[in-house]
Amino acid sequence: MPQRPQFPRIAIALGFEDTASLIEHAVAEAERGNRFLEFRLDYLRDPRQGAEAIRKFRMQHSDCLVLATCRRYPNGGRFDGSAADQIRLLEAAVAAGAQAADVEIETAEFSPTSLERLRLESTLILSYHNFSGTPAMEPVLRRLVRIPAAAYKIVTTARKPSDNYRVLALARAHPRVPLIVMAMGEMGFPSRVVALIYGSLYTYAAPASAAGTAAGQVSALTLRNLYRVERLTRKTKIYGVIADPVAHSISPAVHNRAFQARRIDAVYLPFLVPAQQLRDYFHLAELLPVTGMSVTIPHKRRVIRYLDAVEPLARRIGAVNTVWLKAGKWRGTNTDVDGVLVPLSRHLKLANSTVLVIGTGGAARAAAFALMDKGARVTVVGRSPERTRALAKACGAQFLTKNELAGRRFDALIHATPLGMYPRTGECFFEDEIPAEVVFDMVYNPAETLLLRRAREQNKRTIPGLAMFLEQAARQFEIWTGCEAPRSTMERAAREALGQAKPIIEKEHHEDPVDA
Repeated sequence: MPQRPQFPRIAIALGFEDTASLIEHAVAEAERGNRFLEFRLDYLRDPRQGAEAIRKFRMQHSDCLVLATCRRYPNGGRFDGSAADQIRLLEAAVAAGAQAADVEIETAEFSPTSLERLRLESTLILSYHNFSGTPAMEPVLRRLVRIPAAAYKIVTTARKPSDNYRVLALARAHPRVPLIVMAMGEMGFPSRVVALIYGSLYTYAAPASAAGTAAGQVSALTLRNLYRVERLTRKTKIYGVIADPVAHSISPAVHNRAFQARRIDAVYLPFLVPAQQLRDYFHLAELLPVTGMSVTIPHKRRVIRYLDAVEPLARRIGAVNTVWLKAGKWRGTNTDVDGVLVPLSRHLKLANSTVLVIGTGGAARAAAFALMDKGARVTVVGRSPERTRALAKACGAQFLTKNELAGRRFDALIHATPLGMYPRTGECFFEDEIPAEVVFDMVYNPAETLLLRRAREQNKRTIPGLAMFLEQAARQFEIWTGCEAPRSTMERAAREALGQAKPIIEKEHHEDPVDA
């Protein structure tokens, strides 16, 4: 029996229709330092060509470990041949140089004796995939281990946040069974990052310059450099952002870079949490466990009911964007207040200034209450007269409809609605003249919204949304860690994530020690 290779921690899943593209991307990944590559033979127009592709690749890169997979169509793959044909293709792949083969449990159960050659000549992985949900895990494992193999892969689909933990916990509960576990889909992404902590032999990544073979895959570069998956341990603290949608969030890029700059053993994950699944998320948060979280749309108000303590101003605002665990209790505050007051105070004296706030959501509420507390005279305008009137009454501001703005002038305007946010970049609350000298748009993607562009054309002073985002994120970091936020690092990370270049944070009197 050949020696079983040790699995590297990240497998690059390669699925292409022609062998030229398959080899090209395999070589590119090998040159990037990735030594564990999955060749999906079922993606090829002619899977019979897979063995030759593996032979050519292994001649150039004998140090790489190749995992051959040829998943059948009934089991979520693209190969429409028989189980016997599938086994023959995998045997040919192993003969051509693949050191491991992945066979789904359905094929293995259909013909257990046909696996003997794969078991003797390669590292045999038996796999289970569920593309509809995450069932009870123990019966799945019992089903798999009935058939001898070097390792067992269990991949489910996350339909609620806690599905991440259910599949991960299986590996921790069975440390002597060689398992690869994770959940697919955007909601299952956290499981891909922390799988190694829980005992999974490896996790999967997409190639750097092409799509992956499953929903939720990101590049190995992202897993290594942003999430540091190979360095995470059971002592690593877990933070994250809860939102719906969440894929667009730049918070993981910003906070993970901040943790790295301050050499803090922590990871920050994006958690997709639909409005109706917030309770389930908190169940997940206690199990992982999560130490702190950023909260955004649509949870800023609803999250309060799940907290043990809320700071007074956040309670008055009725919205929380920052949560952390202290002494076993969930605590909440609103750092959007800092995100509003700090950038705006650089442009005008807040006391007795006149400020128009557009919007009624969590960010608008934070702006209205915080400015009223600073002695500003606040006017609130929104698309819903009922909600706008309720906000104005709650914080003591003036209520106006959009039509009643005609002829009015303000020292500053704060725009806190999604208008102008990517992909709705052609929208703007004002069609012509903007009734304020300072224009603060909380939208940060794109960097210059249509509102800000019109403000510049009208010679107004402008504050981009990234200024608010960075200020509130820096305050979050300081609450969670007790360390000074590495602001320049966080800004660079945000700009890289957004594809921007021009800095907007004023130079601080201090420097970030790790950035020097």
